[in-house]
Amino acid sequence: MKFTLALCLAIAWAALSIVLSLRWLGDLAEIASFPAALIIIGFIAYVPGFMNAFMIGTILLDRRPPHAPPAAYPPVSVLVACFNEALNIGDTLNSLAGQDYPGRFEIVVLNDGSTDDTMLVAARAIGRLRARSRGVFRLMDFGVNAGKSTVLNRGLKLASHDLVATVDGDCWLRPDALRRIVERMLADPPGTEAVAGAVLVRNSRRNILTRAQEWDYFHGIAAVKRMQSMYHGTLVAQGAFSLYTRRGLEAVGGWPPCVGEDIVVTWALLKAGYRVGYAEDALVFTNVPHEFRQFSQQRRRWSRGLIEAFKAHWPLLFKWRLSTLFIWWNLFFLPLDLVYTFAFIPGLILALFGVYWIAGPLTLLVLPLAAVWNGFIFQVQRKMFRAQGMRVRANADGFLFYVFAYSLLMQPVCVGGYFAELAGLRKNWGTK
Repeated sequence: MKFTLALCLAIAWAALSIVLSLRWLGDLAEIASFPAALIIIGFIAYVPGFMNAFMIGTILLDRRPPHAPPAAYPPVSVLVACFNEALNIGDTLNSLAGQDYPGRFEIVVLNDGSTDDTMLVAARAIGRLRARSRGVFRLMDFGVNAGKSTVLNRGLKLASHDLVATVDGDCWLRPDALRRIVERMLADPPGTEAVAGAVLVRNSRRNILTRAQEWDYFHGIAAVKRMQSMYHGTLVAQGAFSLYTRRGLEAVGGWPPCVGEDIVVTWALLKAGYRVGYAEDALVFTNVPHEFRQFSQQRRRWSRGLIEAFKAHWPLLFKWRLSTLFIWWNLFFLPLDLVYTFAFIPGLILALFGVYWIAGPLTLLVLPLAAVWNGFIFQVQRKMFRAQGMRVRANADGFLFYVFAYSLLMQPVCVGGYFAELAGLRKNWGTK
């Protein structure tokens, strides 16, 4: 019923957008032809409007069940895959040692052939932390770099327990993060084989790029995952912090050898008929790229991972379940980013010279809607923060950059990632 209500709201909003845009459509058709005008306006206004309306409707209707403490907490294996993380692995292990998880858990550090002092730093940190940690530490050193998916699959074979969490080597977990993500999995419906944690930005005060990414993670990514999880179809149980069942991972053959191993394995779980949830209050903080080169490499990798997921699991487009809408949703990302890059951005440049074919004074009318949307998500996220005794730090300049300039950077980079994958170009991690 909630899905239907949100869908009706989205369709109504899209219909209103079409009616209001008829004059714009006619004027642009005289210049660019009707099919071209329909594609441009469709992916600038209609499709994004539908998506935002559906997301708002879903989150307004979201009443997720509380995750009460179980009678007994199951044991968990935490896999920490790391490559050249000498600067960060100590903090990551320190946060894992401080987890308040009531059950048994082990922390398996998987050094994937690092060429820096990751192994030495990890060994020293473990020696210091063993005495005060509830968890049991294990340190595995693989001399040759084999890639993240390979080392995670090795870790899965080494793991002692049937619940398996993954944590990146540059992340910092809140003390209750492991407990909350396990409670969410136990509270979700039967068939839930993975739960994504909530990833936020740790180094947001580095520069304007990291400040903008703080809003992207806090607003955009978190809102999308919350929406998808309401229908038990979270599309990415990200490697930075997620919880899986051994049964589910082994059923789909573990993590696949690709640059987007987390999205591809998540889609494999969905294709197998499993549910994938999201624990909005299981918080982990990660270091995001602070240089544009690193940022562009990361987003290109994410875009390539999306194409990898479609290549491997395209039958999901025709699987009869509520989350199939989001698979089709992701199918529109390529044309959305193409139109934004090759039509809307040039349209903004033309508007600066008084040519209002694509963007013009009326474009400013979307700003009040954007303000309402951002304000709504901000209140939802702030409520979650307050429930955990946290507050949202002031970041006005990052928010302005996020609203007005972030997409100008991100969308062209994503287009490059799509075409790199479709063209079969060489793959690499690209952020080290």
